[in-house]
Amino acid sequence: MTFLQTFLRRNFEPLVLSAQVFVDLAVLLLACWAAYLTGQSLGGTAPNSPIDTYQQLWALICAVLLVSFHAFGMYSPVKSLLNMQEFKAIAKSTVVGFLVFFTLLILLRKTPQEAEGGVYEFLVPLHELFDLGERIKPDAVSRLTLVLTGIYVLVFTTASRFFSFKLIQSLHARGIGNRNVLIYGAGPCGQKLQSKFLIVPTLGLNLIGFLDDDRKKSGTMVERYRVLGGRHDLERLVGLHKVSEVFIALPDEAEDHVMGIVADCERLGVRYHVVPRFYHLFNYKLRIESLDSVPLVTRADRSQNLIGMFAKRVVDLVFSSAVLIVGSPVFLLAALMIKRESKGPVFFVHTRIGKDGKPFKMIKFRTMHTHLSGDAPTPNSPYDPRITRIGRYLRRYSLDELPQFINVLKGEMSIVGPRPEMPFIVENYTPMERERLRAKPGITGMWQISYARTQAIHDNVDYDLYYIENQSLLLDLVIIALTGIAVVKGTGAY
Repeated sequence: MTFLQTFLRRNFEPLVLSAQVFVDLAVLLLACWAAYLTGQSLGGTAPNSPIDTYQQLWALICAVLLVSFHAFGMYSPVKSLLNMQEFKAIAKSTVVGFLVFFTLLILLRKTPQEAEGGVYEFLVPLHELFDLGERIKPDAVSRLTLVLTGIYVLVFTTASRFFSFKLIQSLHARGIGNRNVLIYGAGPCGQKLQSKFLIVPTLGLNLIGFLDDDRKKSGTMVERYRVLGGRHDLERLVGLHKVSEVFIALPDEAEDHVMGIVADCERLGVRYHVVPRFYHLFNYKLRIESLDSVPLVTRADRSQNLIGMFAKRVVDLVFSSAVLIVGSPVFLLAALMIKRESKGPVFFVHTRIGKDGKPFKMIKFRTMHTHLSGDAPTPNSPYDPRITRIGRYLRRYSLDELPQFINVLKGEMSIVGPRPEMPFIVENYTPMERERLRAKPGITGMWQISYARTQAIHDNVDYDLYYIENQSLLLDLVIIALTGIAVVKGTGAY
């Protein structure tokens, strides 16, 4: 390994985060400049308005927003599921940043004469130090331009971060900046971690192998990776493979044993992650309380936000109505091609389980031969013999889902939510899997835009639980936007 490769491996995250600050600064300046030009074209900014006045504003806007980005965790190396929290942080930090900016614009103006000689006289020198009155003249600034600046900052920053995430993911997929890691524990929990590493190679984690205290497992294979030894081999493997992180997947082990492994990692200077006992609880929103220094984990308040529910329903009605009206030619063309290719109805109407376990009739374009469809698992290959030729095309671009907007209008489904399952699958749900039934099923959701979409829905319940626990109008809009990108790319279902 060359010096440059070693340097990149050890400092990839700090370098990326440092570069992200400069990229954000460039994007903010671009948004400000674009808003200024748009304001001029719309008549909101006088054609002869001096750009120097706006340049002073731009400097203040950039300074405030960069601090706001940092405060909302946009420069943290820890990433959330599908970067959802990062997209939400962009909106929150932009709104808060502009509120702070407008507050400063009002407060940091010429020192009021009333303060001189008054009770606040001691603050006058400090106020004059940051006085913006001579450099920024708010009366000469277009309000339309400022509003456009806020909109452009939100749009440009979201687009920039989306491409930044994709770039970083592509680098990780090629092995650039990846960290060598070990999984301690080759049991079910360790295998679950390994499956996540395989599904999402863009996490930047290069799995070296497993460690396990069961000597019988030493040398055996778990999927693609080997059990390399036990606790006594940890120090040797860390030095040999330059391991930077250890995932301790022993939720059922005694606390003293796990703490001993943690102590070994501390001594070796290796970062560690511990999967806690009852780790499934952490799929929910939790509150950490303390009872006389004894930590307690409890479920956060599960009360529903009535305003959020109303806004979600309004979006469902407006969006589904628009799709059904605008997409009516697609409906007609799809119906004609389905009838022409094979015998049977245009629509496939099937019983699915909705919110609170209530069954409903879900409508889709028929993509399979009538005599081959029925209560069977969903096809996971484009070469499934049950699928018709036109069905392959409809499924690839998710056009078979269009009739489900009728279910949305009827209130049986939502645009975003967990995918509805067939009754025979729901009958075998575990208590945790039944948590999916707390929300209205959706046409799209987090699972559909994830790397795990090729696997069974009920095998990846954590995506749906994350959505249910964190659902909001902003999260729905992000998922809808990412779904649109996936549809255009043709990465829908088979």
